[in-house]
This record gives sequence, C-alpha cells and structure tokens, in this order.
Amino acid sequence: MNKMMTTVDNRLQTLWDGCLRNDRKQQEMLYKVLAPKMLAVCMRYAKDKDEAQDILQEGFIKMFKNMGNYRGEGSLEGWIRRIMVHSAISRYRKAKNMVLVEDFAEQGIPVSTAYNDNGLETRDLMNMVQQLPDTYRSVFNMYAIEGFSHQEIGNKLGMTELLSRTTLHRARTILKEKLNGLAVRERRYMAG
Repeated sequence: MNKMMTTVDNRLQTLWDGCLRNDRKQQEMLYKVLAPKMLAVCMRYAKDKDEAQDILQEGFIKMFKNMGNYRGEGSLEGWIRRIMVHSAISRYRKAKNMVLVEDFAEQGIPVSTAYNDNGLETRDLMNMVQQLPDTYRSVFNMYAIEGFSHQEIGNKLGMTELLSRTTLHRARTILKEKLNGLAVRERRYMAG
C-alpha cells in the first residue's frame, strides 16, 4: 500500500473516531475533507449543482445519524460514498413519476475550446449526463459509473430488470445523439 494512501486512511480514521465521540470539530473536519469528493458523486445524479448540494447534505445527515452502522469492513470513504448514492436514489424515488415519457428538452451545450485526446472535456460529458431525464440519468449512473447490475437497479428504483435495460439503452441513445450533434456543430465551426 502506498504511504500517502495510508496517511489519508489514518487521517480519516482519526476524524471518524472523533465523530463517534460526537466531537463537532471532528465532524466538521470530516465533512470538509470528504465533501468535494462526495459532491462529485452527487453531481452525477443531480440536474444541477444546487440539487447535488442538497443530496450531499442529505447524505451527510444520514451518515452522521447512522455512524454506529459502519462496522469497519471496507473503506470508510466507500461506505460514505454508498450513502451518497443511496441518498440520490431516495431523492429520485420521492420525486419520480414512473411514466417514461420523452419529456427531454434539448439544451445547448457550451462547446469548449480546450479538448482532451477524445475531443471532449469531462465537464461537457457531465453536462450531457445531467441533461438526461431523471430516470435515464439514475439508471445510467448506477450501471455505468457505480457498477450496479440491472437486477439491483430494478430493485432500488422499483422497476423491472427489463425496464432498467431499456432505460439504459435509451439514455445511451440520447448521449450518442448529443455527441453527434456536438461533433456536427464543431465541424461547422471549424469549417466556417
């Protein structure tokens, strides 16, 4: 194990021990250390940064209420990450209307002038994923990013495994269309 990783793990463990003793300063420090990483997780499930911050707050509240449930099996950061994902799923479940209607409104995506090797910046891809309808975005993130199976997605979101597969396919189709549209706009820009 890498020495820097051990130092980070030790720091988290020290903060966690303080949290278990209800030390408010340690709780605040744990929040400050993990909030940026957890916000990135929440952003994948949210429509915008405000919603992601709401999910983050809900997740940390759940985490602090359930500190005693962490048994030390696996990484603490991984356990907290799962809470964030479950908070996003819970929020989605409360807000969802299970009618899978194409209510998707095409929004302009700002074309960046700085590109990576794939010709697209990460923030552009994030924008595209965030523009997916709620159901599509949740299924896409759970499958492609978090590694859930379609059966697990179905159980967590209250849908069949087949509907999870269909929804993922539709989400990918929308993303491909968006990527193609972006490529066309870029070619026109470069030609013009």
